[in-house]
Amino acid sequence: MNYINPMNPVQILSTGAEEEKSEIARLSYFAGAITIGDVVKSTLGPKGMDKILLKQGRGENAIEVTNDGATILKSLGVDNPAAKVLVDISRVQDDEVGDGTTSVVVLACELLKEAENLIRMKIHPQTIIAGWRKATAVAREVLEKSANDNGNDPVKFRQDLKNIALTTLGSKILTQHSDHFAELAVNAVLKLKGNNDISVIQIIKKLGSGMKDSYLDEGFLLDKKIGVNQPKRIENAKILVANTPMDADKIKVFGSRVKVDAISKVAELEVAEREKMKDKVNKILKHGCNVFINRQLIYNYPEQLFSDAGVMAIEHADFEGVERLALVTGAEIVSTFDAPDCVKLGHCDLIEEVMIGEDRLIKFSGVALGEACSVVLRGATQQILDEAERSLHDSLCVLSQTVKETKTVHGAGCSEMLMAEAVSNLAAKTPGKEAVAMEAFAKSLRMIPTIIADNGGYDSSELVTQLRAAHTEGKVTYGLDMTNGIIADISVLGVTESLKVKRQVLTSASEAAEMILRVDDIVKAAPRKRQPDMRPH
Repeated sequence: MNYINPMNPVQILSTGAEEEKSEIARLSYFAGAITIGDVVKSTLGPKGMDKILLKQGRGENAIEVTNDGATILKSLGVDNPAAKVLVDISRVQDDEVGDGTTSVVVLACELLKEAENLIRMKIHPQTIIAGWRKATAVAREVLEKSANDNGNDPVKFRQDLKNIALTTLGSKILTQHSDHFAELAVNAVLKLKGNNDISVIQIIKKLGSGMKDSYLDEGFLLDKKIGVNQPKRIENAKILVANTPMDADKIKVFGSRVKVDAISKVAELEVAEREKMKDKVNKILKHGCNVFINRQLIYNYPEQLFSDAGVMAIEHADFEGVERLALVTGAEIVSTFDAPDCVKLGHCDLIEEVMIGEDRLIKFSGVALGEACSVVLRGATQQILDEAERSLHDSLCVLSQTVKETKTVHGAGCSEMLMAEAVSNLAAKTPGKEAVAMEAFAKSLRMIPTIIADNGGYDSSELVTQLRAAHTEGKVTYGLDMTNGIIADISVLGVTESLKVKRQVLTSASEAAEMILRVDDIVKAAPRKRQPDMRPH
């Protein structure tokens, strides 16, 4: 019989693989998640600070200035697995509802901080999770009960939308002109008439002037130029949108091998190519269009043929621009032109050139999809324009989701305190260790208004205790007035948030924290060995 010598343990994992068990594993993922939370914590709330993200790589040294949680976390090179989970929930929050990307990470981070303390107290992770699940259920229930719904009153609902836009933009770079941009965002979303596809709202960024000079244009703008000697204005436009090569009007001698016995043969080849292109243009003109927009380049010869036919030709419209343009004008993107009867042309009332700053753009007015519009953003630097676009996009996402689900809740820490109070009341009635986990959950919720107050430079201990006392007394609409540094009635201040955003923050943060807490072992696979260079020297 063979005995295993305990002094020489059996090697199970391959050489180079690592394993972190129980306490060490927990310490590793708690540290990673808490660090991620601390990175974005200072950007939370209306007085949150911004981060400079410096991208360094081959040939690029670009900078971004932002306080958008998803953008910050996307740019971090994260190695810790728990930190990656928080980066993912931030991304999902951004994709689902557009806003609350910082809040969801901060709440998950605070839950994990509390979990770390509970585990030190020898409370088992499964007990903590059981308490958290009950706490999440009661918090969600009280949140939904506190929601207001003005969906059937157009005047009140518009005011709700404007308040949500003001709240969303209040923590962004656009806060100094928040009223102007809130009105702009509400008008753009209401123009969608319940359609959730905000891709038809085009955002165009143009350097120069100030942010307050940004405006909403009723129509579709394309940042391209009309071809030479072609009509600059067309009424009752019939638009053919295509993705086809229109650059074969000369032989690419340098890119191909052509054997000829006389130079005249090259000329014949060029003539043949020109005839081929002329046939293609004639096929396009048979569709009865007076505007031709191509995803690819249009070279000089076909451009001249379009000019002779009195057709406006627009080349190299970027792919997203063409997709959106086809949707907006009701056209189909075509690549072959042999069956004109099967091709659906786009329509609009007027196409003309307009000037924005020092640039010429093409404006499509009276498009088939009446919901389409364009927001022209102006600003002093490219970084300001990029951050303004991110801020406006967040606002448009939240508003479009609110139009779909019209319920709203109070912001400024009010909803978090309301949920925390309900969780604390449940904990007081619950026997056993689960009650300790519930109290920890309530404490994590109260950390959101605490961090918001800290970021404004106010005394968070004083404000949050006052707020807790107000909620205990039944003043359930009280929250933080960050302008004056006091607690106040949020229903009067009009700080409003979408129920969908708040609910998503609560459920995503608790689910992510629970998943991380269930881990008790981290196994890192051995890195792949570099293959020796087999090329002959």
